Amino acid sequence: MSYTIFFGEDMATTGSMTAKRSNGSMTAKRSIQKSPHKEVRRPVWAEVSLSALTYNLQAIRKYVNPPEEKRKTPRKILSIVKGNGYGHGGPEVAKALEKAGSDWFGVTCTDEGVGVREGGVRKPILILTSFVPGEESRLVKHDLTAVIHRCEQMALLNQAAARRGGKKPVPFHLKIDTGMNRLGIASGDVECFARQLAKCKHLQLTGIFSHFASSEVFTNTQVGKQTREQEERFYGALDRLRALGIDPGVVHLANSAAIVTRPETWADMVRPGAILYGYHPGYDPMEKREEAEARLPLKPVMSLRSRVISLRKVPTGAGVGYNATFVAKRPTRIAVLAAGYGDGIHRSLGNRGNVLLRGKLVPIVGIISMDVTMLDVTDVEGVEIGEVATIYGTDGTQTLPANFVARSIGTVTSDLLCAVSQRVPRLYVR
Repeated sequence: MSYTIFFGEDMATTGSMTAKRSNGSMTAKRSIQKSPHKEVRRPVWAEVSLSALTYNLQAIRKYVNPPEEKRKTPRKILSIVKGNGYGHGGPEVAKALEKAGSDWFGVTCTDEGVGVREGGVRKPILILTSFVPGEESRLVKHDLTAVIHRCEQMALLNQAAARRGGKKPVPFHLKIDTGMNRLGIASGDVECFARQLAKCKHLQLTGIFSHFASSEVFTNTQVGKQTREQEERFYGALDRLRALGIDPGVVHLANSAAIVTRPETWADMVRPGAILYGYHPGYDPMEKREEAEARLPLKPVMSLRSRVISLRKVPTGAGVGYNATFVAKRPTRIAVLAAGYGDGIHRSLGNRGNVLLRGKLVPIVGIISMDVTMLDVTDVEGVEIGEVATIYGTDGTQTLPANFVARSIGTVTSDLLCAVSQRVPRLYVR
């Protein structure tokens, strides 16, 4: 079903969006023409730039395959689309990334993998936190690649592979715990793994990996040395595996921070997460961030927007919102946005955050409610009902980066991106 998104007669200030519904989301194309067909929607949405997403993927691929290396086989890219694609829409961004050349995809669980597969993605999908007993048959049915992080999981996966039948073995990747103490077999348990693998005739090891705990830290501290120690443990385990005559398949280690700043960790494949969506992680020391941004320029993919649905004048001394945490110190003009923490505006931005409105930073005032957010627009001339505010993202030539917003409230960028709720429509702009 095709239709035009339209926010009401007095709200169509930015032109119309022609869109196609896809699993509750929309693929949008800008148009300067207003459509006679109107569909009124609650005026909050997340605009996802597929061109920015594609740019970031291509930039990462070029970066990790420098021509001077003269590799016979280019390094592969495993695009992390877990957490609903960091809030951007997992199946939708995965499909766009597959079209742009991503080699693999990474999700958290079987359900996420099935969603991406049913969204039309044909490339391999790695289930990063593996499966729980009972899921293995679904995993095999949908051609999802399991991660083994406990040796006893192999028997279950082997049984599911045997039930499926066929001569082709079911592939899986092995995760090695190299010091994060979260998931993965201990680096010293490779021999135990090899014995179990020999019993599993329906399985094939096609990859081995680990995960860094602090690849963004470069201080002369124990944490700053942790990444190098993890590398040593990992390659020690890899050497023992090969000594036992086992082909590890594709080797991958590097997450976003390691991709940008630790080329020695690139191996056969890299796993970009936050950088795919336009944001570098935080670094220690902070100067590393500027260096990273200069090395690998990125484009923010998502812009979270809402419209002004109410305006009112508040006298000096009057409180605004729950518990009157904001009290007007002068005659104040308050604008109300049709979005709150139930949509993904972090509640801790109350009385400390800003949004972009008419090209200016406008302060958020009062406690953010589940469904609405208040702004002080006293110093912005001519604000009207229906105008668009950008909570983070791009607005013309202006940008309010999500990582800047995240740092201001002491959290990480992914926290903001993943917080955009299911009730917020995603508009996929070419």
